[in-house]
Amino acid sequence: MKINFEHHQTAHCENGVASNLLLNKGLKLSEPMIFGIGSGLFFVYLPFLKVNFAPGFSYRPMPGAIFSKAAKRLGIKIKRLKFSNPQEAQKALEKNLENNIPTGLQVGVFNLTYFPEEYKFHFNAHNLVVYGKEDGKFLISDPVMDYVTTLSETELEKVRYAKGALPPKGHMYYPTYIPENIHLEEAIKKGIKDTCKNMLAPVPIVGVKAIRWVARSIPKWAEKKGTKTTNHYLGQLIRMQEEIGTGGGGFRFIYGAFLQEAAVILKNDELKELSKEITMIGDLWRDFAVDIARVYKNRNSKSDIYNNLSKSMLHIADLEEAFYKKLRKAI
Repeated sequence: MKINFEHHQTAHCENGVASNLLLNKGLKLSEPMIFGIGSGLFFVYLPFLKVNFAPGFSYRPMPGAIFSKAAKRLGIKIKRLKFSNPQEAQKALEKNLENNIPTGLQVGVFNLTYFPEEYKFHFNAHNLVVYGKEDGKFLISDPVMDYVTTLSETELEKVRYAKGALPPKGHMYYPTYIPENIHLEEAIKKGIKDTCKNMLAPVPIVGVKAIRWVARSIPKWAEKKGTKTTNHYLGQLIRMQEEIGTGGGGFRFIYGAFLQEAAVILKNDELKELSKEITMIGDLWRDFAVDIARVYKNRNSKSDIYNNLSKSMLHIADLEEAFYKKLRKAI
């Protein structure tokens, strides 16, 4: 069983799977376009949820939300299934492959045999496509890799039933209907409005307010929990930003590319300028990550470093707040 499936490498797994699955059905949408329409730009701080022994930070919404929102706004229907029984999950996947349906899966990263060791950690919201089965091995298109690969039945079952936070539970998904006429303009506007609403939300755990909460917490962690724990928390923060917020800068560069495309489609030059602005903010996020990495590796001897990191993050929050207000007005 092998489906004629085109593999394209992308910066982020969920956008990449969505883009590749839709391309297989004849609809060509770029990764940034899916990310923007699906309101992928996000920030949430969950101090009460521990992930890898650190508070929950995320620069993206819940797994599956980007593709689901993009699909809804474009009039595309997606079927999603979860299975309590691994055998049932494998049967359903194989049936799809027999019916020439490439299928998206949510999996855990830690046991992916083709991942380099330094990228392996307990994170259960990775996405890939299975597009066939040959000699007892499943054919895998993982959009963050530049080549296709394979997993045995046992290896695939292990990652589909990874334990821990956000367990995939055999989650598989695939598009079942794509309308003949796609209304991109309306979908783009809805995606932008939703992103602005989320990032300017009046609650402390979401958006710009959450960024400020984390920023103000950094010196407090240092004071109350000590250097080792604080550095571990900061390490988790930049891992979510630079490795899980793939493409770096917590997705700001991908969003900049989306706004460039949107500017042309909507004939709105203001979006082109805002694209440059969010890219510049992405550069500041990346600089912030480099500063944390130096602290984490004990290569920063500056006194008062935690207060300086806090100030950098508060500055980014101010720039982001101004950006989303301008973007909301532009649309």
